Amino acid sequence: MPLPTIPFDVESMSADESLRRAREFHAHLHRRRTVREFSDRPIPDGVLEECLLAAGTAPSGAHKQPWRFIVVRDQTVKSQIRIAAEKEEHDNYDWRMSEAWKRDLEPLGTDEHKPFLDIAPALIVVMALKHGDAGPEALHYYVHESVGIASGMLLAALHTAGLATLTHTPSPMNFLQKVLGRPPHERPILLIPVGYPAEHCQVPDLHRKSLGEIAVWM
Repeated sequence: MPLPTIPFDVESMSADESLRRAREFHAHLHRRRTVREFSDRPIPDGVLEECLLAAGTAPSGAHKQPWRFIVVRDQTVKSQIRIAAEKEEHDNYDWRMSEAWKRDLEPLGTDEHKPFLDIAPALIVVMALKHGDAGPEALHYYVHESVGIASGMLLAALHTAGLATLTHTPSPMNFLQKVLGRPPHERPILLIPVGYPAEHCQVPDLHRKSLGEIAVWM
């Protein structure tokens, strides 16, 4: 049975206004950087909630919304996550990663040590739901694509709120299910430390690909 419908109106604006907003949004996101040096300054009440609600507006296959965001602020749980993540990262750097992969990471200065997992005031674990909470019969579709879109919108929302983030993917990530006590149909795909950069935080001077490198016009 079709869903009931409601009127939809796109905000009307001039060509100049449309271009101005597009340029401002690009400039805003261009300032976003991955941060590995966090302050323990607390995040104001309500900010994470609104950012998560913004992420929840993402489109999804058959509108199943196959995501769940686990917000971790408890210091003991954060420390448990750090210990488990560093164990996986040690194995990655020790024998899982190829030499080419490690060479590509070398300019970014990453290693197995992840103190930001203890320091950042919040960790957001993005879960992909293989099916609904009711059971395997509650089918989900295009789960990875849907959760990927929601994750991107979450990062944009957090940046817009003045927060710094890190997209951390210690692989394998199954330890997060155990530490957080989550059911088997929730699969962790992203661990995002969130907060404010440390006072003297430094980030790599990255140069992003040009429009000609990322887009093809036909």
